[in-house]
Amino acid sequence: MNRAILGAVAIAGAVQLTAMPAQAASTIDPVKALKAELTRGRAVNVQATAKMTFTPTLVTTSSLEGTIGFDQRGAAASDVAQTVRYSKDLLRSMMRLDREETEALQEGPVQMISSRTASYVAGPVVDRALQMQKAGWVRYRNTELPPSNLILEVLEPNTLKTLLAKPATVRDGVVKGSVKTSKLAAVSPAFASRFGTHSKKGRDGKVSYTLWLGPTGLVERVSAKAVIPFYNGSVQVESSTRFQDWGRQATVLLPLEGDVIDQGQVKDSVPQDVPGIWN
Repeated sequence: MNRAILGAVAIAGAVQLTAMPAQAASTIDPVKALKAELTRGRAVNVQATAKMTFTPTLVTTSSLEGTIGFDQRGAAASDVAQTVRYSKDLLRSMMRLDREETEALQEGPVQMISSRTASYVAGPVVDRALQMQKAGWVRYRNTELPPSNLILEVLEPNTLKTLLAKPATVRDGVVKGSVKTSKLAAVSPAFASRFGTHSKKGRDGKVSYTLWLGPTGLVERVSAKAVIPFYNGSVQVESSTRFQDWGRQATVLLPLEGDVIDQGQVKDSVPQDVPGIWN
């Protein structure tokens, strides 16, 4: 989670997280159907939203849209754009921390091309540095791919398998259920990297989800809501994602080296972390 947001929340008061429901289900084996898609050169389009509620007056919302490309190991690269909005009180706190970055985030979407180890960022939040360096992208090293859903990464076969194992209801391709955050952290690297370490330390939360499965078994939509342990409190998180054009032939290409500047070279002009809540 972005350090700037956490700092703003700390300034304003308590800390809390929430997640939204996830959706899945099918009579065909959805895990097998997903694994068949995990091939180099294939991709899927995603449209996602997320909401994080730290306190009733400290809320951030975000949307993400773009393409995720695969290889045999799973999601390999993505080309997405995200927007970020803050509640009135959180915006005030963020402005105290970094007025320039906060204002830039409100101006337009953050463009991100990501691999498993780096994210390349463009948009108003880094425009000044890019213009000064005559570059097109700021590279943030040692990052991870943004997930397709902030809570439930159903592009992970083990995560999807866990959600389908003991659902509360399954009807007409709609799967509803819940899962403890400790169990989710044990099977989902994406969840563990963002929220799971706190659950692993003895405190547990709960994720309620709904999955919509298409006729081929692939997830068409996932929605999830959760209250997740976070430091000495918890955060409410909601996230919903739609998947389209499964199986499309596409390869996400990383920016050319000559069009890239490293974050460390312009650290005084760009955010310390990848902006937003998805990385």
